[in-house]
Amino acid sequence: MPKKVDHQQRRTLIADALMRVAAEQGLEAVSLRHVAAEAGVSAGMVQHYFRTKDEMMAFALAVVRERSQVRVTEAMARLGENPSPRLLLRTMIAALLPLDERTRDDGRVALAFLAYTAVRPAAAPSLREDTVQLTGFIASVLPSRNSVAAAAGLLALMEGLGVYLLGGQYTTEEALGALDAHLDLLFASSPGDHVVRIS
Repeated sequence: MPKKVDHQQRRTLIADALMRVAAEQGLEAVSLRHVAAEAGVSAGMVQHYFRTKDEMMAFALAVVRERSQVRVTEAMARLGENPSPRLLLRTMIAALLPLDERTRDDGRVALAFLAYTAVRPAAAPSLREDTVQLTGFIASVLPSRNSVAAAAGLLALMEGLGVYLLGGQYTTEEALGALDAHLDLLFASSPGDHVVRIS
C-alpha cells in the first residue's frame, strides 16, 4: 500500500525552511534551491508545493500569522473576562512584538516579507486585509474621537518598534517603555477606563 503523504506537513516543513533561510541569510537568499537544501528535500518537491517565490513567501507569512494569533489569544486569555482597554491593547501589542528569540525569527520573516511586497505589491493582498482588520479592532477599543487615525498611529508605532527591536536599536525595556508612553497619551483624555468583554 502506498505511503500516505501529509501535504500540509510537507508544505509547513518547506515554509519553516524558507523562514530559517530568510531569518538567517536575508531575503535575497530565498530561492527554490536554497529552501530545498535547508529543508532536506529536492528542488522538484519544493516546486511541486510552491510554483513561485511569491507562493512560498505568502505561505511562510501565513505560518507567522498563525503563530502570532496563538500568542495573542493566549496572552489575552490570561487577562480574564473584563480587561481595561489600555491593558488589552498593551497585552496584544506586546505579544506581537519580537521580544525574544522565537518571536524575533518570526519578526525577521515578516519584515522580509514587507520589504518584498514593497517592490511587489501584488504579493501583499493578505497584508492589506490584516492591516484593515487590526486597525478596526484597535479603533474600536480606543477612546479617541478620531480613533481610526489613532489606531493607525498605534499600529505604525508597533511596526517601528518591531524594526528597532530586530535591528538592536531598542532593548525590550525601551520598546515597552515607548509603547507604555504612547498608550498613556492615547488614554490620558479618556474620562474613564471602561472594560472590554472578551468573548
